[in-house]
Parts: sequence; structure tokens; C-alpha cells
Amino acid sequence: MTRREFLVVLAAALTAPGTALAQRPAGVRIGFLSSATLASYAPFVEALKAGLRDLGYVEGRNLTIDYRWAVGKNDQLPGLAAELVRARVDVIVTHGTPGALAAKAATTSIPIVVAIVGDVLASGIVKSLAKPEGNITGITYFLPELMAKRLELLREAFPHASRVAVLTNPDNPSTEPVLKAMRVRAESLRTALLPGAARSPEELGGAFAAAGRNRAAAVVITDDAMLNANGAAIAELAAKRALPTVGFAELADDGGLMSYGVNRIDFWRRAAYFVDKIAKGVKIADLPVEQPDKFEFVINMRTAKALGLKIPQSVRLRADRVIE
Repeated sequence: MTRREFLVVLAAALTAPGTALAQRPAGVRIGFLSSATLASYAPFVEALKAGLRDLGYVEGRNLTIDYRWAVGKNDQLPGLAAELVRARVDVIVTHGTPGALAAKAATTSIPIVVAIVGDVLASGIVKSLAKPEGNITGITYFLPELMAKRLELLREAFPHASRVAVLTNPDNPSTEPVLKAMRVRAESLRTALLPGAARSPEELGGAFAAAGRNRAAAVVITDDAMLNANGAAIAELAAKRALPTVGFAELADDGGLMSYGVNRIDFWRRAAYFVDKIAKGVKIADLPVEQPDKFEFVINMRTAKALGLKIPQSVRLRADRVIE
């Protein structure tokens, strides 16, 4: 066989059905809708891209991502979602209740993947996890129940903390279901809940000042894009007032006392699976909304020491990770 004949045979083999080249995914254009900022969500963007690369999608070759950032202003989300619809993206990837509802209102035809959302049922994003109707699917973790668990862990660690502030972003539609679930748990724990609000980083100081005036013994922080992006500031404000905190998964690493939550990096990487299936023609109704089966409880003992707090051994033994 001559060199020319060999190259012809090789080219035919590489393009034959069943080869890696022939199986390369077709191009897909993603509309990325976020209520946060690029700086705060860079790790999650990279997780999504990593998941897509594992499935054969590479930017500049068969993947395009159009980004829209609301930079903490949820009222900007509807307009940004409409821009992505006009851009005729193949699929919209978003996160959180505000982003999911904005995308849902903007289109009934473009598939929507919600990479992480507190409660798709309570917020009306979908009516069924097993058979999501319409054009939305993704991953949910039932934030109201998780917040009730955070309150329970806090009270176990500090039995005398009978007045607890709850820090939420009132612009997030998930706030009311969260507070409702927490009120039920607080009643059984004989705990007075003191609602606290922050719509922006600039309002965090006022929220902690209010917690101090209301004689809160501790603070529970809910999951919200703005709050999650300001974990270090929250931890610093809590330290100034010597307030124990429990919140989203990264809070203990940011300097807060305790965190109980889900691994958001894993969620974003998993979102690539939904994008791939949709790109290959799978219907939304055949892509059930998924739920995590693992929650991580972390205690920052450095913070406990700095605040002069003692964590009961029974609580420390329950931690998946302890920061010494």
C-alpha cells in the first residue's frame, strides 16, 4: 500500500460510523442566565464547562456560551432572559428561583436547565419532579427543609440560643417558603425567629445591626446568589458581634461558624448532562428533576475559638469536616 492509499484508508476509517470523530457532539449554543456576577460565579462556570468537556463539547469548536449577568439585581433577570430568547440560543442554563422564573416567563419553547434551585415545587417552577412538564428541568435540593435542618443543628450546638435571626434576600421568591418551614421547626424547638433582610451587599451591615438590636443569639443564613457570594463579609460581620452562624455550604470555609448544604460545584458539573441530553433530542419530560443524596456539615473550630464558643462533642462528631 502506498502512502497516499494509506491516508485515504485512514481518513475513511476516522469518518466511518462509530468512530470518535463521527460521534463528536453537534454544536450547541447555551444562554447562561445568572443573577450573580462573573467574579463570584467563575468556579461554577468552570464546573459547567468541565462537565461539557467530558461530554465532548469545547468552546470555539462545537460550543458557544452567551452570558447574561444581573450582578445581584434580580429585577434585571426578565430583560436578560428575553435577550437570550431573541438570540435564539439552543438551551438556557440558569440557577436559583429568580433565574428559573425569569427564564420560564421568557420562553415556552427553548429548553431550560436549572443547575441548582432551592425548591422547584414550592416556587411553581415545575409541578412534577419525575415528569417535568413544559420546557424546564434540572436539579433541586428543597431549601425550606434544609433551612429547617440548619436551625435544628444550631439549636443542638447552642441549646440556650432561643432567639435566632434568619438572614434572607426578600427579593428571592424562595424566601416565604423558607420562612414557613422554619417557623414550623422553630415552634417545636421553642425558638423565636427574627427575620432579617439584605437585598445587596450594602445592606448586610444593617441586617446584622438589627440582629444585635433584637438580641439575637445566633444567625441562620439562607441560600441566595447575593448572600452566597458574600460569605466572607457575612462571617466578618458575625464575628464583630460574636454571633454564631450556620449557612450555605461554603460559609464555614469563608470564616462562618458552621455550614450545612450541598456541593454546588457538583450540581453545575451535572448540569452539563442535561444540556447534552437536550442537544441530542431528549424531551424535557424524559429528564426528571434530580435531587442530591449528600449534604455536608462543616464546623470551623478556628472561628469557634475566636468567638470564645464551645461546640458540644455530640455536634462535632456529626460533622463531615472540621476546620481546625
